[in-house]
Amino acid sequence: MGWLFLKVLLVGVSFSGFLYPLVDFSISEKAAGQRPNFVIILADDMGWGDLGANWAETKDTVHLDKMASEGMRFVDFHAAASTCSPSRASLLTGRLGLRNGVTRNFAVTSLGGLPLNETTLAEVLQQAGYVTGMIGKWHLGHHGSYHPNFRGFDYYFGIPYSHDMGCTDTPGYNHPPCPACPPGGGPLRKHERACYMDVALPLYENLHIVEQPVNLSSLAQKYAEKAAQFIQQASASRRPFLLYIALAHMHVPISATQPLANPQGQRPYQAGLREMDSLVGEIKDTVDRTAKEHTFFWFTGDNGPWAQKCELAGSMGPFTGSWQTRQGGSPAKQTTWEGGHRVPALAYWPGHVPANVTSTALLSILDIFPTVVALAGASLPQDRHFDGLDVSSVLLDRSQKGHRGELKPAMGALGRSSGTFCPSSSTWKRMPQKVCRSTGAVLSTRPCCPRSGRLSWRSCRTLPVTTFPERIILRTLWPLPAAVPTTLPAAATLSNRPVLPQGVMLVNQTASRIWYHGLAPPGPPANEWIVKILGVLLTSP
Repeated sequence: MGWLFLKVLLVGVSFSGFLYPLVDFSISEKAAGQRPNFVIILADDMGWGDLGANWAETKDTVHLDKMASEGMRFVDFHAAASTCSPSRASLLTGRLGLRNGVTRNFAVTSLGGLPLNETTLAEVLQQAGYVTGMIGKWHLGHHGSYHPNFRGFDYYFGIPYSHDMGCTDTPGYNHPPCPACPPGGGPLRKHERACYMDVALPLYENLHIVEQPVNLSSLAQKYAEKAAQFIQQASASRRPFLLYIALAHMHVPISATQPLANPQGQRPYQAGLREMDSLVGEIKDTVDRTAKEHTFFWFTGDNGPWAQKCELAGSMGPFTGSWQTRQGGSPAKQTTWEGGHRVPALAYWPGHVPANVTSTALLSILDIFPTVVALAGASLPQDRHFDGLDVSSVLLDRSQKGHRGELKPAMGALGRSSGTFCPSSSTWKRMPQKVCRSTGAVLSTRPCCPRSGRLSWRSCRTLPVTTFPERIILRTLWPLPAAVPTTLPAAATLSNRPVLPQGVMLVNQTASRIWYHGLAPPGPPANEWIVKILGVLLTSP
């Protein structure tokens, strides 16, 4: 335990909030060279259709749309999981939760976190001479050695988990709404089980709590100021840096920063989206003023929108999962439907990443780790298998070569996992998920949000389908068997569906419609190839 005490002491003294200006940014010219800086911004619960460059109906992302026109936009980019902790763990390790051990969200009461034998991106770059900083939501363990300062980040400013996992004095918009913290530290009140009232949400600067409860209405501006401070000091020192910013936007509660100008026609979500867009624009402007030619900027999201939050959830664009929603279920966050893991993604690096380019390569948040390590001239740890790819050629040379296949885990938040065997017009999928069926009439695309405004999630039940123990999804561009049609008539409906093998669904992603044929388990030889492929993919260490 002596080493742990010494490490805590050194971090506390060297990187406390009060001594932040004294953080050593200096490095020799030989070590610094011309290695690029990296700014990685991760939005929370942002839908693919929340980016205006992706979806014309969205008008609230002016700065992000400008970044898309000045850089590269990825339209087939996927999170590694459809909930917070597993997705973030995969970003920082380049490995699926099946390998890194994070398959569920960590709770306020969790004592553990991202396993300590996992090497983070920050640790690799730190060892390569980079100064590393993180701002925002961590959600990978907040006790002892799981804290960001012990996982490779020289500097940390942010909240330890989602900002709905603790009460605040400014609770913002949520569904159902949650009250503010008891005044004056008074006795706690029982409330909806969806509201965390036991602990006030803390704001950390390194190892110190600098505010509790957090003032959500000013959190975005604090993030912008701390990001600017970090970027400016690192740039002035000529030391390469990694800055990972995990935003609170667009997770509920949506901050009530300013009163809505038109409460009848303007949704709080739209106001929050504009605030997030302005925050990203402010950070990008800081980069452009200080180290524009030497900074690689990557923006993406951790998973799709939280559809159960009704009007406080984002847009999935065309990936609305019509078959799923007709059954009263959600096709977004916490599922392996397209809307749950297909996320917006942009890359910006003037003079290196070509401007105004749209990439259709199949990419993943898993690719950030190996790509950044390669661009930094560092080396990947040799004692483990990585699920991500170095996609430098996609970024720099306009290559369209991405993944041939991806695995998507069903999340622990879903309870018992179920699955169906699902080829699409261009891809095959193995889709374990909880399918939710409402007890009433078929609802709209927000199935758990009837007109009364009350949530109906508790009235849902699991639709029994094939159980797949590995809880994964395979998405690959390999050719379809000849027996499965690759195109569908435009007028096809559930009553006019193509003949498919038993247990198979065909997904037309372009039209975002699903033609369904049976729920029985797929039998050989239809699934023989998938067993062989999974055997190769999952036996690696």
